[in-house]
Amino acid sequence: MTDFLAQKCQARASAMSQDAIRNHLAQMSGWRHTDGAIEKRFAFKGWLETVAFVDALAWMCHVEDHHPDLAVRFDHCVVRFSTHSAGGISANDFICAAKADALVAFLG
Repeated sequence: MTDFLAQKCQARASAMSQDAIRNHLAQMSGWRHTDGAIEKRFAFKGWLETVAFVDALAWMCHVEDHHPDLAVRFDHCVVRFSTHSAGGISANDFICAAKADALVAFLG
C-alpha cells in the first residue's frame, strides 16, 4: 500500500499508466477515474461544512502547489485532480486526494 499522506507533490510529475492508476484507486475509498482525472464527491451537512472543507482544501493545495477543479454546492463538493503538465494522472493527484480524505476525517 502506498502512503500518499507522507509524500509531497513533485514539480515534474509524470503521467501514470492505466494499471498504476487502477492499482492506486483500489487503495482509496470513493475516488474514481473519469475523463482523464480522478474525482470524488464529498458530502456535508450544509453550506458551512462544505465551505470549511473547500477552504481547508484550498490551503492544502496551495501548499502542495497542485490545484483541483471543484464543483461546490450547498451540501457537497466534487473534487477532480489531474496533472495537466504531465498530460494525465500523476502521483501528485493521489497525494492530494489522500490529503483531501484526511481533511474530511479531521474536520469530521
